[in-house]
Amino acid sequence: MIYKFMTTEDNAEIVHSELKEDGTVLVYVEKPDIKDCFHHMRCSIPSYSIKEVLGFSEEETQRYMDVIKSNSHLIMESSKE
Repeated sequence: MIYKFMTTEDNAEIVHSELKEDGTVLVYVEKPDIKDCFHHMRCSIPSYSIKEVLGFSEEETQRYMDVIKSNSHLIMESSKE
């Protein structure tokens, strides 16, 4: 299952999976875009490995990763419920 975590000030949605058996959680960021429909990225925590990025600049990707890292304890806790 996928659970909504937050909407950022630029209307990007951050959602996450349930806690996987290996202790990881997949985190997805998706933002509407007029030209491309949606930009998105996927990463895994707690390793913070980025799995896929489409449409986001390096700066945007880093900004979203900063949000994810600073809230990872909340995401991990939410994924257990």
